[in-house]
This record gives sequence, structure tokens and C-alpha cells, in this order.
Amino acid sequence: MSPARRCSRTACSRPAVTTLTYVYADSTAVLGPLAAYIEPHSYDLCAEHSQRLTAPRGWAVLRLAEPDPGPLQPSSDDLEALANAVREAARRPHDRDGADAALLARPRTHLRALPDPDA
Repeated sequence: MSPARRCSRTACSRPAVTTLTYVYADSTAVLGPLAAYIEPHSYDLCAEHSQRLTAPRGWAVLRLAEPDPGPLQPSSDDLEALANAVREAARRPHDRDGADAALLARPRTHLRALPDPDA
């Protein structure tokens, strides 16, 4: 929880713990864990306002449970996956497939074209 993220309700200065979004096509209000980023069409709510949330008649409220944080210590599978990722990243570009090396050499931009895998 970021100290700058406060409840979106007027005159409430409590810290936000959940994010509310609306799915208008399904007439559903979705209340889930605090989003990683502030979105213009979502609302951050404190614990009290999250619990008291009601929806208009005909609408459904979908309350998403927070994901299980899992074990506090990384498992051996996590460490092995990390080691494999580091090994892959450490390979020199000429060790990789030519198309992959060309993609990795380009500067990253917001949008980019990917080669057709069937070509």
C-alpha cells in the first residue's frame, strides 16, 4: 500500500486497500486487491468503504479475494527458475537465434512489431 494512495470517497483520508472497477456491459462492480497503478476509471477504497459497498438495483458486486501471498521464503523451484532465467539472459546474442537477437538489440518502445513465427 502506497502512503500516497488514499480512499477515493469524499472527505475520507484513510489509506486505500482495495480497487473498485465497473464492468458496465455486465452490470457488475468488481472489488479486488489494490491495483498496482492508479487508473482513471477505477476507485481506490479504504477497508471500511470496501465492506460497506453496495451496488445499484440490478447490479452484482464481485468481491475478489486477495491472492495467497504464499511462502515467505522462495522455494527451490523459484530459485531454479531464477537461475535459469539469469543463464538465458547471460547468453551472448550470437548464441541466440538470429531473429531473437535482432529483436533484443532494438530499443524497447511502447509498441513493436514481432516477426511472424510461421514465416
